Amino acid sequence: MATVTLTGENFEQVVTGNDIVLVDFWAGWCGPCRMFAPVYEAASDTHADVVFGKVDTEAEQALAARFGIQSIPTLMAFRDQILLYAQPGALPAATLEQVVSQVKALDMDDVRRQVKEHEARAAS
Repeated sequence: MATVTLTGENFEQVVTGNDIVLVDFWAGWCGPCRMFAPVYEAASDTHADVVFGKVDTEAEQALAARFGIQSIPTLMAFRDQILLYAQPGALPAATLEQVVSQVKALDMDDVRRQVKEHEARAAS
């Protein structure tokens, strides 16, 4: 599967409409982003069950600001609309594979329970 261009218009639809979505925040002038791009594209071919989205931070400044992107590339991973991973830096292929595998292996019932507990503590 090829990567999907994410914009302010389609971001929510893509994240809510798919089980697992990885998002690469990048820019054309960014050297590490250009290094990471083929690694990310290759992973998208390997994992047909995962959506690999890309956000051009130059074209989508409001979307980048919404997520507090201060360094690119930044990779985020969502599963069941829950942000599970957010880390700046170009990952080597093996590390990206580990991130995908770990996101797939998570017990989402346990994650939702933990989120609920955290929200309850924050509210009190």
